[in-house]
Amino acid sequence: MGIHSFHLARLPLREAAGALLRPPSAPGLRHLEVLAGMRLGAPVVSPHRMQVRRLAVFAEWADEAALEDFLAQAPLGRGLGRGWHVRLEFRRRWGAVRELAHLPAETGRTDPAEPVVAVTLARMRLPELPRFLRWGRPVERQVRDHPETTLALAAVRPPRTVATFSVWTSARAMTGMVFGRDDGDAARLHDAAMAERERRDFHHEFTTLRFRPLSEHGSWEGRSGIVPWAG
Repeated sequence: MGIHSFHLARLPLREAAGALLRPPSAPGLRHLEVLAGMRLGAPVVSPHRMQVRRLAVFAEWADEAALEDFLAQAPLGRGLGRGWHVRLEFRRRWGAVRELAHLPAETGRTDPAEPVVAVTLARMRLPELPRFLRWGRPVERQVRDHPETTLALAAVRPPRTVATFSVWTSARAMTGMVFGRDDGDAARLHDAAMAERERRDFHHEFTTLRFRPLSEHGSWEGRSGIVPWAG
């Protein structure tokens, strides 16, 4: 099945904008999403809502050697190599985005005590954007401020692609948030937003992917060891 990776890097504006407009291809690269970083929960009109120089890149590779070659040889790969990334083993998929619909629903059971990485990817229905923001921003803050996330962020590629990325101390903590089993007033925010999406979808396509982290490389904003067992 190959591997996946998620990258964070700060690039010069021209390089970052070029990658957003024309994502590169490479041998062994099955799919690539290049997005501009976005701070979870930021105001709708804010410089933190779309940070072009802070790239977030999600990719699927035929194997780890293809990823290594990309980081060593491709201009974007060398830029990403100066940042941080985590290599990932796919575990579960809910929903579908066309480019990732080949992934099976499940490849194996997840140990509830192990760290997990969650990635969501969506293609927006632009008329539904106001509803999406109204329901989504409280959930963004819920995930960002959760005591069991070690990193949580969002990313966007106009006009209609949005993504989230989060690292959790355990699968148990992540599913507790998803299904509203946490304590406190915010516990049901995610569950309520998903019910609203079922009532009238915000997206043309939407998928949530769960991964087992394999290895962590580099640093992001002075941090390394972001995956709980790494560092």
